[in-house]
Formats: sequence, structure tokens, C-alpha cells
Amino acid sequence: MKYIDRNSIDMETLEEKVVTIKRVTKVVKGGRNMRFTALVVVGDGNGHVGVGLGKATEVPEAIRKGKEDAIKHLIYVPRDDNSSITHDFIGKFGGAQVLVKRAPGGTGVIAGGPARNVCELAGIRNIRTKSLGSNNKQNVVLATINALSQLKTPEEVAANRGKSVEEVTNG
Repeated sequence: MKYIDRNSIDMETLEEKVVTIKRVTKVVKGGRNMRFTALVVVGDGNGHVGVGLGKATEVPEAIRKGKEDAIKHLIYVPRDDNSSITHDFIGKFGGAQVLVKRAPGGTGVIAGGPARNVCELAGIRNIRTKSLGSNNKQNVVLATINALSQLKTPEEVAANRGKSVEEVTNG
């Protein structure tokens, strides 16, 4: 996974969405320790998106830590001229698999909750996704990020194969 340079984007334009907040308990000698974990997705709606996990004793602190972690793990998502992805791909993480398919203009974002958050914050306006396997929200989000991070533009594919863009897209 290739992360982008955080200095190249404007941090004020980043939006955040909290996907899940879970209360976790650790049983110790004196009783139970309660903590919270927050799964946060950040994006600027212009191809940059990241996901992070924050853990703390209070919810707002967990969300803040999750946002900081997400900013550290920003990726760039290549999009085509109608705000869809460049090609279909299956992302995998743990037991979750997410199929992301390109869609023509006017389709909108057809995705379940966790995958929808990632796609909307990445600035993708037309996409179809299908969650396969596990429905664990954290794994679905990370599988979606995995799929989007491995997308290539037609120019990158043409350069790798030593062909022109027309040969790659039409052949």
C-alpha cells in the first residue's frame, strides 16, 4: 500500500466520519477496565482517503486519536472522468472481501454502510460495491481501502506494459 505525502493536501478540507464506536473491556485483578475504540474514515472528496483506529478511556479522545491515525494513512484513489474508479477489483482484509465495480455516470454510490463511507469521502460519485464474506465493519472498511489503493490508471498500466494508452483501453 502506497501512502501519500500529507504536506501535499490541505488538512482543513478533510472531512471525518465515525464508522463504529465499540466499548471494550479488560478484566483485571481489581475489576474491569472499560475503554472505547473508534474507527474513523477521513477524506477530502478529491481522491484522498484514509482510515484509522483510536483507543482511549473516553469516546471523544478515541475519535480524535482515530482521526490522527487516519491522516497518517492517507492514500490516493485514481478516478476516471465520470467520478468512478478506473477498473473493477476485489479488496481483501481478514475474512472480508469487497468487490468494487466501476459504474457509468448517474449510477450513484451503491454500497453498504462501511464501504459507502470510504467511497463518499474519497470523492467517488459512481460506483457499485458488494461485500463478500465477513460483515465485520472494521474489516469491510479495510478491505475497501485495500481495493481502492491497488487501482491503477490506464497510463500506469500502459507504461508497465510498454504500450500506448489506446492499445491498453481498446485492446
